[in-house]
Amino acid sequence: MRPAVPRLGRFAERSILFVMATEAEYGPHLRALIQPVITGVGPVEAAIGTTRALTSLLDAGTPTDLVMSLGSAGSNSLEQGRVYQVDSVSYRDMDASPLGFAKGATPFLDRPIEIELPIRLHEVPTGRLSTGADIITGPAYAAIDADMVDMESFAVLRACESFGVPMIGLRGISDGAHELRHYSDWTALLGHLDEELAGIITRLDQLLP
Repeated sequence: MRPAVPRLGRFAERSILFVMATEAEYGPHLRALIQPVITGVGPVEAAIGTTRALTSLLDAGTPTDLVMSLGSAGSNSLEQGRVYQVDSVSYRDMDASPLGFAKGATPFLDRPIEIELPIRLHEVPTGRLSTGADIITGPAYAAIDADMVDMESFAVLRACESFGVPMIGLRGISDGAHELRHYSDWTALLGHLDEELAGIITRLDQLLP
């Protein structure tokens, strides 16, 4: 069955495909503004969902100018409840070092371990992000060479690169100050982050370069 063609937003004279991992992060403030593709959680689902969406747009003759990846992230150093744009993203799951490759480098792929995103929104603070299929909490942050962690951004970026489409990542810090013990430790700030992310979306005409 052919997937439905995603709905694009339009800001600053650009068409934008919005991508999110879960309905839990897509609250009423964002629902009033955008209709994102919901990919599912983790690098595999994010790569599949983003690729399907970009393929559908191409097949329909309506390719997007830009992809905006929205959602939550963890951090034990950034302000909880605040939104940061992704300055650069790396893939913490990749480790082919026993074969002589640098940890984090994908073998035979001509891309750096840490990929900088090409577009910056004015006035929105930035942070380096690490993507992986595991949830980072407590002492595990000590092994992360980044300001924040998520489970999708690197996969979304690689899908975008394969289509030649630039990506902007926006992540609200939902957790990390304390060790995660329950599902509610992640969801407690999602309502607030929904409002914060929506506030940025409403100003995209001014924030996009």
